[in-house]
Amino acid sequence: MITAVIIDDVPQAITTLQEDLELYCPDVDIIGTADGVVSGAKMLKLVQPDILFLDVQMQDGTGFDLLELLGEIDMKVIFTTASDEHAIRAFRFSAVDYLLKPIDPDELVAAVKKATEAGEGQNDRLAALRTNIQGGSAGISRIALHSTDRVLVVKIEEVVRLEAQGNYTIFYLKNGRQTLVTRTLKEYNGLLKDYDFIRIHQSHLVNARFIEEFVKVDGGWLKLSDGTELPVSNRKRKDVVAALNSL
Repeated sequence: MITAVIIDDVPQAITTLQEDLELYCPDVDIIGTADGVVSGAKMLKLVQPDILFLDVQMQDGTGFDLLELLGEIDMKVIFTTASDEHAIRAFRFSAVDYLLKPIDPDELVAAVKKATEAGEGQNDRLAALRTNIQGGSAGISRIALHSTDRVLVVKIEEVVRLEAQGNYTIFYLKNGRQTLVTRTLKEYNGLLKDYDFIRIHQSHLVNARFIEEFVKVDGGWLKLSDGTELPVSNRKRKDVVAALNSL
């Protein structure tokens, strides 16, 4: 049996989630509920669930305030939130699970399954999430990279380029490190499009800040500051030129 705690300051939200879990996730046993940061912190000093369903905004603070009080944790956290564009972007960059209210049953089942199968690295992801949330209007600054055996949290400005590898993506970092991540290049193109990353080819996404030269001959190619040379597809030539002109 999987144990869980729900923390939310709206009683009806707790009731609805309990009913959905009973109906769609019968292996989940709710061992406690709380209505805020203080009451939630007190409860979690006494019980240690496998999964914590945690509301983002509550009357006496935020879910992030609660996590600060707890320090490092072993339980898996699934945030529940109303539509908040900045928070949702922070969740996606930090690779932390969230459910958007009203909660879709299929997404609930998927989130529980993912939480039970998740490996190590959650505390690093939560630290990245706190940094990204606190950045506010300054924007997201860190991204969590899931490999098959670990989670690497890096500053976005230190990512030189990304390369497609089937349904995986290779990240190349400023310090020379490479890591194979279990998400597609298409997903990262959507995440990083507002951070001066340019899709130059079906297989390549480049941080424009590391571009040293765009050579227009021989079909077109880029030279990066680390010495890498990459082809620019014919379809992307105009996009590359426009992006470089806007820097």
